[in-house]
Amino acid sequence: MYVRPHTPTVVLASVATFRNARVELRHLRYLVTASEAGTIGAAARRLRVAQQAVSRQLLDLEREIGTPLLLRSKGGVRLTEAGELLVQAAREAITRIDHAVAELRLQVDGQLPSVG
Repeated sequence: MYVRPHTPTVVLASVATFRNARVELRHLRYLVTASEAGTIGAAARRLRVAQQAVSRQLLDLEREIGTPLLLRSKGGVRLTEAGELLVQAAREAITRIDHAVAELRLQVDGQLPSVG
């Protein structure tokens, strides 16, 4: 029987607006990709998901945090000030998580000694 793993959650608590916000890693990846791609459609293509899925996840993120992160126009998307702050933190978090996962995979494969 397949059991779907729990999606990692990042809890942001340093800023009053973000206190107790539950943000999934997927939200952060979508936000970073949208900011880099410049449009939701281009982000969806890079992420290999439907455009509607990216839009929905970004709206969910904004609703969870309680502030707009993107300025949307027919020409694309731009980060708000809050979006810029979150993208910077998201890039750092994603990099750290990706490195941790890579190290764990090496341990599982027996290429690194186990920790502890």
